[in-house]
Amino acid sequence: MLDSRIISTLGNSLTASPTMAMSALASKMKAEGKDVLSFAVGEPDFPTPPHICEAAKRAIDDGQTKYTPASGTPALRKAIVEATQRDLGVSYEPEQVVVSNGGKHALMNIWRILLNPGDEVVIFAPYWVSYPDQVQIAGGVPVVVPTSGDNDFQPDLEELKAKITRRTVAILLNSPSNPAGSVFTRETIEGIARIAQSNGLTIVSDEIYKHILFDGRSHVSPAQLDDDLRERTIIADGVAKTYAMTGWRIGWLIAPKHFAKQAGSLQSQETSNPCSISQAAALAALTGPQDSVGQMRQAFEERRNFIVPALNAMAGINCPNPGGAFYVLPDITAHLGRTLKGQQIKDSFDFCSYLLDEALVSTVHGSASGSEGYFRISFACSMEQIKEGLRRIEQALS
Repeated sequence: MLDSRIISTLGNSLTASPTMAMSALASKMKAEGKDVLSFAVGEPDFPTPPHICEAAKRAIDDGQTKYTPASGTPALRKAIVEATQRDLGVSYEPEQVVVSNGGKHALMNIWRILLNPGDEVVIFAPYWVSYPDQVQIAGGVPVVVPTSGDNDFQPDLEELKAKITRRTVAILLNSPSNPAGSVFTRETIEGIARIAQSNGLTIVSDEIYKHILFDGRSHVSPAQLDDDLRERTIIADGVAKTYAMTGWRIGWLIAPKHFAKQAGSLQSQETSNPCSISQAAALAALTGPQDSVGQMRQAFEERRNFIVPALNAMAGINCPNPGGAFYVLPDITAHLGRTLKGQQIKDSFDFCSYLLDEALVSTVHGSASGSEGYFRISFACSMEQIKEGLRRIEQALS
């Protein structure tokens, strides 16, 4: 048996992603025969579009089963540049792209190259559960700026300014966001960008949900605002959410050439290249028909239009209306302090545990995202599951 003392300080400090932990618990309960409905994972329920799957099959048949360049195939990097030009109107070169094993890996590459020990990164809460942990793994210090559903989770720029110190090196943006589905206004993006400029900071912009927008909204990237901001913005993106390709594990970063070169070198030591077959599939996703993107977006908007009023009709729940992505983050502070079926609900973790035990509904507690008093529901699942899940939640809370 291995002595626990051989595990590093970092190894002993790590915890599992709360999202994946809740999903694993729900899967375990399902295996035990319990009818658990999972709303914990942000994974589109749609199949990967057929033309993308066919491209992967062709790649196998054509023998594309060997190593590729560590930063991705030239064809895929070129396609990412062209897609970015199409979507954002911003020009890049393929040498500025590093293709990775998913968007999460792209972000980890960014932090590893960007941060020195003790460097601070400003993160807006509610945040994706992995952001602070990734920064800490890379030796950095996450500095959280809270936001509220009362203001559509738009940050207070004066509060942002107050959080910046001599150790601050970056501001992290995620719009549309996980877990709130909030979309920063153009004025908010511009305000954050100018603060970054005036303080000489890098902007890391996670744009993985940029194609999932509702009510006619448009995506705004800091890289679009001017040439200086394009040079100080590092974009993280991928195919997982837009094309229902979560399991294919293809993401990327776009950065200034010197940064991308070092990120590619890091990846060459860590993992070598991303899966060659998945790269062929991602190439087809970016260069092929885009009809499925609009179809999935429309379905997500229809689900949002159902789930938000249904939640707001429940006593003690206040659900902001998300402008994008496929999550809602309802405020459940009215339920904290209650005792339900003998269980005391002290915080959002207790609330979600109660729903899992009593209603067989798996969700994610807001404290995992730096927002106690909220909980996250993913509506990247069928309307039938949403209706049944909401029925169970309402019954459990009544």
